[in-house]
Amino acid sequence: MPLIVNVHEAKTNFSRLLEQAHAGQEIVLAKAGKPYARLVPLAPESAGRRPGRLPGRIDASFFEPLPEDETRVWEGR
Repeated sequence: MPLIVNVHEAKTNFSRLLEQAHAGQEIVLAKAGKPYARLVPLAPESAGRRPGRLPGRIDASFFEPLPEDETRVWEGR
C-alpha cells in the first residue's frame, strides 16, 4: 500500500521520502487531498546488449561470402 503524503509535508521531508522510495516504498504525493504524483524508485539500468557477448552462438561460416546464386538474388540481378 502506498504512503500518501501532502505536498507541504513532502517538501519538508523530501530527503527521508527519497530514501524510502529508493528502498522500495511507493509514495503518492497529494495536492488538496487528491493524488497528484508518485515517487517510486528507478528500475535498475540494464547493461544493454553488446554484440559478441555470447561466444559460439554464430558459426564461423556466417562470415564467409555467399554463393554467387544467393548474391545475385540479394542484389536483384
